Amino acid sequence: MKKLSETYKELGIAFSFPIRIKDAKGNETYYENSNDCWIKREYDTNGKVTYYEDSNDLWYKYEYGANGKVTYFENSNDLWYKYEYGANGKVTYFEDSNGFKVVEVDEIKYKLKAL
Repeated sequence: MKKLSETYKELGIAFSFPIRIKDAKGNETYYENSNDCWIKREYDTNGKVTYYEDSNDLWYKYEYGANGKVTYFENSNDLWYKYEYGANGKVTYFEDSNGFKVVEVDEIKYKLKAL
């Protein structure tokens, strides 16, 4: 990703570090400092981070359910998690990119594996 400071320089726009950009709700969507470090974030309508990316080539994606809790997470290291929640707000199903799966039945968690 092209740094905002580079665009400012190309356009002849004066700026100073750190560069901070916020959305209408006050959420910081971009940050850059003088050490070539930058961070980009995107948010949902509830102000929760849905995407994060930084100058170290790391990125994260988040999805949230109606209860506001994370239902899906993925990152640039090929790691992902899926969550499902019961009416009590507790995790009832969990799965990750390594094949690990857990279900909860009657408040007891069980690791799933093929027979």
